[in-house]
Amino acid sequence: MKIAVFVSGRGSNLHAILSSSEEKKNIEVSAVFGDKIDCPAFDIARRYSIPTFSLGNKEGCVNYTELSGVLSKFKIGFIVLAGFLKLIPKEVVLNFDKRIINIHPALLPSFGGKGMYGINVHKAVYESSAKISGVTVHFVDASYDTGKIIAQRCVDISDVRSPEEIAERVLKIEHQILPYVVGKFAENKVRIVNDRVVILD
Repeated sequence: MKIAVFVSGRGSNLHAILSSSEEKKNIEVSAVFGDKIDCPAFDIARRYSIPTFSLGNKEGCVNYTELSGVLSKFKIGFIVLAGFLKLIPKEVVLNFDKRIINIHPALLPSFGGKGMYGINVHKAVYESSAKISGVTVHFVDASYDTGKIIAQRCVDISDVRSPEEIAERVLKIEHQILPYVVGKFAENKVRIVNDRVVILD
């Protein structure tokens, strides 16, 4: 399965996918897209000789109206948002129906929506005095963090003293769950049954 990974930051989830056993068996990261001219995650992609593309309207970028053509050129069959902060164009969402997923650093539907990314999420979780947090992998639709939930994992945060501690614990399970879910899609083991997403063994 040829996948594109969309990133905005340093790319730790991209690295988790590339270093996973799933990447060696069933998937191929064929392109990496970022929302900055030189996204830090591009350094990881270059180490693996993966083509990188900056998205935007500046010179040297792929603008969003050209995105579908680039995805088609690389024969991309699946898209993974790994810390990507922009909305995906509706045309791409429609063309990749149930083939775009996102990872969110909290337990949706709580602590999601516009502006809820990175440390902003963990600050909101911390200030709520929640005792657990976690990770959600979900389908992408036309708005932020509202697609059907595919998988979640929890982590105990009852003893944390800062949002940064939450971020550290959550990131560890992000690196576990994202390659796992991508691998299940590659094996065609994700289904929607009775309007709920099911992952088969």
